[in-house]
Amino acid sequence: MKYLVRNAVLNGYVDLVRSLGADPLRLLASVGLDASDLATHSSWIPADAAAELLEQSAAATGCEDFGLRLAESRRLATLGPISLAAREEPDVRSALEVIMRYQHLHNEALRSRLTEANGLATIHLALDAGHGRQATELLVGAVHRYLQSLVGSGWKPVTVLLSHDAPADTTTHHRVLGPAIRFGQESNGIVFYAADLNAPNKLSDPLLRPYARQYLEAIAAPRPEADVDRIRELIEALLPTGRCSLHQVARSLGVDRKTVHRQLVRSGATFSSVLNASRVQLAHQYVGNQSRPLTQVAELLGFSAPSAFSRWFREEFGTSPSAWRAARRRESV
Repeated sequence: MKYLVRNAVLNGYVDLVRSLGADPLRLLASVGLDASDLATHSSWIPADAAAELLEQSAAATGCEDFGLRLAESRRLATLGPISLAAREEPDVRSALEVIMRYQHLHNEALRSRLTEANGLATIHLALDAGHGRQATELLVGAVHRYLQSLVGSGWKPVTVLLSHDAPADTTTHHRVLGPAIRFGQESNGIVFYAADLNAPNKLSDPLLRPYARQYLEAIAAPRPEADVDRIRELIEALLPTGRCSLHQVARSLGVDRKTVHRQLVRSGATFSSVLNASRVQLAHQYVGNQSRPLTQVAELLGFSAPSAFSRWFREEFGTSPSAWRAARRRESV
């Protein structure tokens, strides 16, 4: 499935590229976009094209932190209709719930969830396979800005998690995200004190709240492949256990196998295709982590033996896991 994003994800793009001495029109054309794609209010563009544009712009300008620089201009209003409802919620928790529930109205490729444990809260952030470092940093930086808008400008996270390696210069990262950044993690996210979720929303107006909710619900379309999202989450959770099967997923959902099959068919997918796509996405993270043994990666992806994992990896990536990892290491030097 080809996902779409609102062109608001590229707000400020033209000015940033020009300030860095590059030609934004040429870069837009290189990924099949046009200036008119950004000029039309609230239009949709392919998520893959937007992600590739960010990567090419980082290369053209020589800025490893291009996506994060773009995130600096983000405000809650960037979320469009979602922001109208989120800003009227009484506290940070309910505002985040609104943003996550309706995030498909802004970015169909985004996957996010909120967890709490031991007094800490974590917003887990992921983009579907094919989106690189720059799109990830734009996303994490933007969510960081949204939290500051809701809690207060002085808010700081406990730590920020990024799955890729640290750039040569982390000045922008520390300016935008704060001092506590951990690179080379298995996932991307923002960790903060759970008590912050109960903080009153500084932007809220109780009188406007019911009208904002009604407006958002009126324009909200069903989330694309909502059933597939839940199935994908279960697959990712079951893979390391060695018990990832259609039967086990159906059991976890409390339905029979035929029901899961029908849900997938309605979305144009099969259990095998979702399983494989999940493995591809996780393989990018796990194999890219230079410190993780490949034998452990095989187990995390649900393969019974390292040899089976190696055969699968070669079929999907065109090379062996060790060769792919070595190439990534050379690219980061």
